[in-house]
Amino acid sequence: MPNIKSAIKRVKVNDKKNEQNRATKSRINTAVRKFKLAVDKKDLDEATKLYNEVSALVDSAASKNVIHKNTASRKKARLALMLKAAK
Repeated sequence: MPNIKSAIKRVKVNDKKNEQNRATKSRINTAVRKFKLAVDKKDLDEATKLYNEVSALVDSAASKNVIHKNTASRKKARLALMLKAAK
């Protein structure tokens, strides 16, 4: 544990941001899982709705530097391909 006051604060801030980032990534993974289930069930209306939701979550995470912008783009492209293949 650090002794300097500013270092103690940095540890607290880093822990808080780490929790927020993990929660954001978890939200994305849950949404992707729901999307894939909808595609597997051939529920195209639901899949389209979920794709828009996942896309928004991924874009938001990329803008906050939770995930890299290229990773976000790749995820969206792969999900769009899955949706197109299902149609």
